[in-house]
Amino acid sequence: SSSSSSSNGGAAGNSQSYSHTARASPATVSITEGEESSVPSADKKVQWLLDNYETAEGVSLPRSTLYCHYLLHCQEQKLEPVNAASFGKLIRSVFMGLRTRRLGTRGNSKYHYYGLRIKAGSSLLRLMEDQQHLAMRQQPFSQKQRLKPVHKVEGMTNGTAAGSGQQQQQQQGSGHVDISTQVQQYQQFLDASRALPEFPDIDLQGKALPEGIELEHIKSFQLLYREHCEAIVDVMVNLQFTLVETLWKTFWRFSQSQSGDTTMAVHDESEKRLPKSCLVLLCKYEPVLRWSRDCDNGLYQSLVEILIPDVLRPIPSALTQAIRNFAKSLESWLTNAMMNIPEEMVRIKVTSANAFAQTLRRYTSLNHLAQAARAVLQNTAQINQMLSDLNRVDFANVQEQASWVCRCEDRVVQRLEQDFKLTLQQQNSLEQWAVWLDGVVSQVLKPYQQSPAFPKAAKLFLLKWSFYSSMVIRDLTLRSAASFGSFHLIRLLYDEYMYYLIEHRVAQAKGETPIAVMGEFASLGRGLNTLDPDKEEEDEEDEESEEEGQELSLPSDGAGLGEESLEPPAKLARTDQRVLFTTGSADN
Repeated sequence: SSSSSSSNGGAAGNSQSYSHTARASPATVSITEGEESSVPSADKKVQWLLDNYETAEGVSLPRSTLYCHYLLHCQEQKLEPVNAASFGKLIRSVFMGLRTRRLGTRGNSKYHYYGLRIKAGSSLLRLMEDQQHLAMRQQPFSQKQRLKPVHKVEGMTNGTAAGSGQQQQQQQGSGHVDISTQVQQYQQFLDASRALPEFPDIDLQGKALPEGIELEHIKSFQLLYREHCEAIVDVMVNLQFTLVETLWKTFWRFSQSQSGDTTMAVHDESEKRLPKSCLVLLCKYEPVLRWSRDCDNGLYQSLVEILIPDVLRPIPSALTQAIRNFAKSLESWLTNAMMNIPEEMVRIKVTSANAFAQTLRRYTSLNHLAQAARAVLQNTAQINQMLSDLNRVDFANVQEQASWVCRCEDRVVQRLEQDFKLTLQQQNSLEQWAVWLDGVVSQVLKPYQQSPAFPKAAKLFLLKWSFYSSMVIRDLTLRSAASFGSFHLIRLLYDEYMYYLIEHRVAQAKGETPIAVMGEFASLGRGLNTLDPDKEEEDEEDEESEEEGQELSLPSDGAGLGEESLEPPAKLARTDQRVLFTTGSADN
């Protein structure tokens, strides 16, 4: 594999500049005047490039990063950006003789402009952690080593371990202060090495192409969509969340007035590669809809793992809030950008985006709970009080009341109770608790491995875990336990973490990403699963037939329950809400 040379980007002294080639060719005006009706505005774009970039030997810059800078510039200047291909033509017309090379490790390589770098005095330098940042993005192992966890969260203002002095120099001056603060302080909490997975070719499944569509249009859509997704990853890694909306608008050829000549000129390059009329037709073609959904699931799963690589690791509150604000805006940004796109594609896109947004919200909430729980688990006095209160709980009575709903074996419940008390007594760390919870899931679901009933069994266990723990909390509440607040916090965290574990186990069992699993659920819930409703109906029927007799415990000879056993004990008859659980159903 080859690696990027841009680590030499700061070595201006021993790089022979050939900046005399950086001049606008006659082609520059023809490329840019379509997007703006006047030559001066085209000259401004050329001037922006000349002000911020220069040619030099032995250096390189990722093509997608330049486009990210350009999108940011357009956003600040309230300009409508051209697409990546048109921008590439502009760059090559300004910096004559510029070459492109594909650099990086196998499976994670990207196109770079070879012989181009950011000027030393440019404010764009403050978008990087240091001048090696762009090259390091292409090297997963180096990146993972560089982005080591920071143990002292309060000391974040010092930036990352490498090159912090240089960063502080780069921060000085006016310009993108908020952005540079985010990138330099918070990028260390991301896993920026994660690559976008390869996209498969569109499987036409023998379906006839729509009238007016050729195979070349299918290939063009594939290529444009891949470039689009790579651009989204790049802006997200640089924490430029608002640019996602800009990228969506650019890809879907958004404009307020569809009839405007200027608008069509802006998208002229996209029109050459894939006319808008063909894009619209493809958005109604089932193989393209399926492929887009699968690609989005892969994209969003990668983004989740980039933004929140470890749900238990401390994340600064400012970064958490930025992620949550981004999640809140996703649907409105997307639906607005796709204003004139067929409803079939909008539904597919929105379903995946909502699953992504929901996952970001849940993971940030889980992370917040984890940090609050750390303080409890590290406090000896609180742990001792919790043990004292827990030993007063009548677990036999709890099991008697819960058994009608949960149908869990006594020995399994007793073992969990003993393990929980022992783990609490040992004052284990949050990470050790996480290992214990993972072990509980493995033990309970072991009988269902490789079984079609696994997803249903996993969701049933989640219901039963939550119900049983609520019974324990109820007992503590009635006893006015001094440590009730601590138990309530721990219970919330463990319920959330169990959800997280089950979500991943179900996805693994189905051979899908967690985002895809949550998207299927959202699609079914909203009635949006237009692609294969019959299959979903069959799945539901299969799950119902497999449900009877599931004990969610260690293997036993438990037979299916008779009708009489569905009757609640007399003392529980008044508790109406428990009737919801009598069938053991975890329907979507």
